[in-house]
Amino acid sequence: MTQYLLSVHMVEGQPEPSPEEIQQMYKDVDVVNDEIRQAGAWVFAGGLHPATTATTVRVQDGDVITTDGPFAETKEQLGGFWVIKAPDLDAALAWAAKATKACRAPVEVRPFQDDVE
Repeated sequence: MTQYLLSVHMVEGQPEPSPEEIQQMYKDVDVVNDEIRQAGAWVFAGGLHPATTATTVRVQDGDVITTDGPFAETKEQLGGFWVIKAPDLDAALAWAAKATKACRAPVEVRPFQDDVE
């Protein structure tokens, strides 16, 4: 089976959901997580702190440089992800449809280059 990355994208500057909405989102994501596990498609998942907490590490002129903040200078940042196993893209897209409803954010689906079991 192919592994797919389902990445959740957050857009900076959007209105913050209410505490009640956030709690419901967590519950909805827990339901999706349980469904993925029960289906045997679960590999790994995690939510991320805001992009402002990122540190970027790069090599420049042979020196390792670290800078505060995300690598990409954009309002759209990675907010969390799932790594799942699915027989094909259609199955991965079906999981992404459930995921986007649960977390109320866009979910991008990308296959990994190599099958990893």
